[in-house]
Amino acid sequence: MDRVVLVKIQANIYGARKKLRKEDLVLADGSELPPEDLASLGSKRLLDPDQLADFNRLKKAAERHCLRVGTRFMGGFVVPVEHADAIVSELEKVAQEFAVNKAKFLAGYDDAVRDWIKKHPSFAGIIEKAIDPMAYVATKLGFDFIVVAIRQPEASSPKDVARLEQQIDSIGGQLFQEVANDAELLLEQSLIGKDQVTRNALRPIKRIRDKLDGLSFLDYRVAPIVTWIDGVLQEIPNRGAIEGALLQEIMAMTMLLADPDKLRRHGEGLSSNPSKVTNDEDADDVLSSGHPASPISAAVIAPVQTSLLEPKEPPMVDPEDLFAGLLDDLFTDDEGEDHSFADIASRAVLPVAPPALAAQALGSDNDNEPDTHGTDKSKLPEEAVTEFWF
Repeated sequence: MDRVVLVKIQANIYGARKKLRKEDLVLADGSELPPEDLASLGSKRLLDPDQLADFNRLKKAAERHCLRVGTRFMGGFVVPVEHADAIVSELEKVAQEFAVNKAKFLAGYDDAVRDWIKKHPSFAGIIEKAIDPMAYVATKLGFDFIVVAIRQPEASSPKDVARLEQQIDSIGGQLFQEVANDAELLLEQSLIGKDQVTRNALRPIKRIRDKLDGLSFLDYRVAPIVTWIDGVLQEIPNRGAIEGALLQEIMAMTMLLADPDKLRRHGEGLSSNPSKVTNDEDADDVLSSGHPASPISAAVIAPVQTSLLEPKEPPMVDPEDLFAGLLDDLFTDDEGEDHSFADIASRAVLPVAPPALAAQALGSDNDNEPDTHGTDKSKLPEEAVTEFWF
């Protein structure tokens, strides 16, 4: 809590609605309304809703400013302390624009009411008797905000401490959900169905990355996710369209960002072993969620450990150990059944690779490696074949 502040936004917007009453309705003879305990009549509009659109837009803009670097918490937004000044500056601009629009709306309030009545002349009576005076409407329009620090009182009871800790623990989950919402929006608007995109289309990924980076202290799984995103962003060229394998990689990454549960699991895996590539099951989950099959490896999900790609010297093998293992294999078949020497003698010639090549075969972890007993001499260079007679 020492690293964040709580931003509370108070945006009051006049609803321009009143309850619809029975006397507002004109019923045909014999018609009957259901009783109030069965159904309610709803509300009636007193103004064109477009007259209030700017106020709703400004409220959402203020929330977006906070969500860009923060996350929802206790009816407000927690943002990193280092971003508090920038948030205050943006919210002050919203407050000023809100005040300008309020003055403009109040100045044209009477005209807006008359225009609404003209649009619905048959219901002029029920509109006129429900109109609110301008002074009342002015009290229902306003924008303000406050920035406070969060502290636990020293005299708090154990129950109070537990309540706050429970709220704090929920912040990480809220952060992952908001990232998922932003990623899902990016998929729908810019990625799905596209064979190429521009750098501008990927700006939401940069915003997601910056938000996670600023709040990485909230959850231990966030920092490795930021590093992973950085690795993908570094592959994006400075100019030109983004397409092909790189676009598929970005698509797979965004699909994972759009799933909060898988993203948490991925962050947990990266935090326990930063060099570990996501397993095939997780990669299949991402690619099977709607993305067409492609030759993307698990490196789509996490950076490849470069040391795995470095060539290694083949291990040295003692020839005696090589032949000992060879003879063991000759006397036992795949089902563990022993054979006589006469059976083995029927194998007149056995080509064997020199120790260096054999060592590479013995050092392989691949269960599908072909058996050296069946090696075709014609496919080996002459100097690589030695014939042993028994």
